Amino acid sequence: MSETKAQLSMKMVPKNDVKQNVTLASIKTMAESVKNWGKWGPDDEIGTLNYVKADDLTAAARLVKKGKSFSLGLDFNQDGPQRTGWGGRFNPIHTMLATGTDAVAGRHDKAGLRYADDMVTMPLQCGTQWDGLAHIFYGETMWNGYDARLVDSTGAQKNGIHKTRAKMVGRGVLLDIPRFKGGDYLEDGYGIGNNELDACAKAQGVEVRPGDFVIVRTGQMEHCLARGDWGAYAAGDAPGLKFETAEWIHRKQIAAICLDTWGCEVRPNESTEAFQPWHWIVIPMIGITMGEIFYLKDLAVDCAQDKVYEFLFCAPTLPITGAVGSPINPIVLK
Repeated sequence: MSETKAQLSMKMVPKNDVKQNVTLASIKTMAESVKNWGKWGPDDEIGTLNYVKADDLTAAARLVKKGKSFSLGLDFNQDGPQRTGWGGRFNPIHTMLATGTDAVAGRHDKAGLRYADDMVTMPLQCGTQWDGLAHIFYGETMWNGYDARLVDSTGAQKNGIHKTRAKMVGRGVLLDIPRFKGGDYLEDGYGIGNNELDACAKAQGVEVRPGDFVIVRTGQMEHCLARGDWGAYAAGDAPGLKFETAEWIHRKQIAAICLDTWGCEVRPNESTEAFQPWHWIVIPMIGITMGEIFYLKDLAVDCAQDKVYEFLFCAPTLPITGAVGSPINPIVLK
């Protein structure tokens, strides 16, 4: 099937009615109602990852039953989604430092070893990645009440992504919204609410529990890949989570939230007064690490086939000292 035919064969779930009624006042109200500052002590720097307990890890390991693995990472290359340059981001630049051509030409003979070597230049959040707890500020503060000025030109002195280096593993749960709605992908601007998350989980026969890594599929990335054009995927209109889901995330006590979109929340945003208002709450107030640009097609197909929507999830950060985000290649084992 050609990409054009693949695109045409995909069934869209039309966008629903999403109102732009999130004001600065309602953001403040939500911030106060879900704030987790101090919950794990005044020195905490990993937030909701504290919900993952030792028993959760052993239970997650027991979910591996058929010995099948899935990568949720998008290839890091020049064909990535960073076409619009939002925030100065660009696709990875891969540079060869030494090649087989160099070796055959005798340029390595003095070293006594013929080899290839390379490097990559890229923003840490240009592809599949974690948003760390120092990534978004609420006013002049970040997660756990730390001063935003603690993130300076040398990096994050608090809430650096390296603090989570051993924490990104546990029980993963996939909530496949477009399949639940009878389609392949959600139309840009489709807002996913609290009731829909719960209804999808119930229909799939899976329970969202404290300490889970919840992965929400919209199908937007698959639609872009099928048509061979990212379009405005990075920072443009997109399906995603409604502002109200900050309350759902807080109430469910999940460890992390991940989507297959650029920014997780629905776009256009539900506010004319704030850009990415959901981000204002979930990262600095709730303390949740957020996964973006996840490739979910293969996992979603397998879950639909065997009706098992829980699995062992592992997506360690690169321990880059003081970084506010990290590229990753998440792995799921079933």
